[in-house]
Amino acid sequence: MRFVQDIPHTQFRIGLYAWNGKYIVKIEAGPYEQTYKVSEMDLLTPDAVPTLLDDDFLTKVTVRFQEMDTDWQATGERNNVF
Repeated sequence: MRFVQDIPHTQFRIGLYAWNGKYIVKIEAGPYEQTYKVSEMDLLTPDAVPTLLDDDFLTKVTVRFQEMDTDWQATGERNNVF
């Protein structure tokens, strides 16, 4: 996997990678990560990727991170690990 660029954001660490004919967007928040793949053929340039990360999309990413944390905490409590 080849690193392409960091995409600046105040809340998340966002990295853009290229691998196997796809751009991979990794969005990290604390211990959690969301990964999105898009074919290189679907975009003219990797510079188009940040335009996909608009406010509506990132709001949903935030909610998904919250849900991931809730699920993780719940399984820890159910299984007496946390």
